[in-house]
Amino acid sequence: MMRAALRRIRTMKSGKSTMSKHQLLRRALPAALAGGVALTLGLTANAQVLERSIDTENQITRNAAQVQAQINQVADQTDDIVAEYRGLLNEIESLRIYNDQLQRVVNNQEEEIVQINDDLANLEATNRDVVPLMIEMAETLPRLIQADVPFRLDERLGRAEFLVDALDLADVTTSEKYRRILEAYLDEIELGRTTEGYSGQLPSGQEVNFLRVGRTLLFYQSLDGTLTGWWNPNSREFEQLGDQYRLPVSDGLAIAQNQVAPDLVRLPVPAPESE
Repeated sequence: MMRAALRRIRTMKSGKSTMSKHQLLRRALPAALAGGVALTLGLTANAQVLERSIDTENQITRNAAQVQAQINQVADQTDDIVAEYRGLLNEIESLRIYNDQLQRVVNNQEEEIVQINDDLANLEATNRDVVPLMIEMAETLPRLIQADVPFRLDERLGRAEFLVDALDLADVTTSEKYRRILEAYLDEIELGRTTEGYSGQLPSGQEVNFLRVGRTLLFYQSLDGTLTGWWNPNSREFEQLGDQYRLPVSDGLAIAQNQVAPDLVRLPVPAPESE
């Protein structure tokens, strides 16, 4: 519109009009002003539309950022849930294996309980069979010791008689009584494989040194070494020996007491009795 007003002014100037310059300006100015106002209003409207478009685009960008943040949060939560789920699966598998092992243990214990109950049911019958044997063994041991070579007689008889008395003890189980009896018999058997020297008294009360060789030979020698003798299994009495046995018995005592190295010693051995 501004350009049209200017062209109109130029036309008026070039024409053969009789109007003055002032008249021409007065007529052209309102048109020019109207065109400028219209141009200004158009620019303002376009600016407002552009601003609204920018605001809309910014809002869309902010909304997109918020949506992306929510998506990221949901993704993290999903990863945490998946990791927790896998951990629970591993824990469930471990518990299953552990429970299977416990079940096998329980099954084995139940089998042992059944076996123990069966043993308890047969225990009374076993005791009825074992107790008479134990009584016989305990009462026989003192008689065997008295019939044996009389070495450490009081000690051995005291242990054997204690076994007889222990049969009536209520606080000792049958198995413990049986164990003690077997142990006493094993000790007696072991004495037949050893040699020892010890101090003791003859039936007369004389203090002497005894030399025991297994349960076959039993010699004695006075403390001053002047008297030497032995237990005669045939007569079942202590008898004095000649001086020729004084040194062998003394050497045997030294060997048995680990005072000298083992060596050959000549000692009398009783001949078997003829029937």
